[in-house]
Amino acid sequence: MDECIITQLSIFVNNEPGRLAAVAKTLEDCKVNMKACNLAESTEFGILRAIVDDPDAAAERLTAKGVIVKKTELVGVKISDVPGSLYRPAAALGEAGVNIEYGYAFTGKDVEGLLMRVDDPAKAVDVLKKAGLELIKGSEI
Repeated sequence: MDECIITQLSIFVNNEPGRLAAVAKTLEDCKVNMKACNLAESTEFGILRAIVDDPDAAAERLTAKGVIVKKTELVGVKISDVPGSLYRPAAALGEAGVNIEYGYAFTGKDVEGLLMRVDDPAKAVDVLKKAGLELIKGSEI
């Protein structure tokens, strides 16, 4: 897999008081370190989307504890904390017909950027590189 395609864990959380804390405790017990995350909700459940140190091992450990986990692929692009920084990657992908399903920004120790779930990760990587944008590698988060 391309090093610019980042594996994300989507962890299902019941939408009720205390459930996020229970999942967070399981993450701690399984020694899963989140480097970036996003919490989304629907009427019946929430989804904790997380970038972790070792997604394959983390998914195995969490599944063994009864947590419902799905792995998905993201593409990350470096953006700055300035007005308009979202425009270039969004425009490049849109012009190429790549749909951005969702995304979330993060700031790490040495990198800040936007993580995006797109309908074609390999094409997105190619499009963003050709647009002269700097991609984020999973090891950089």
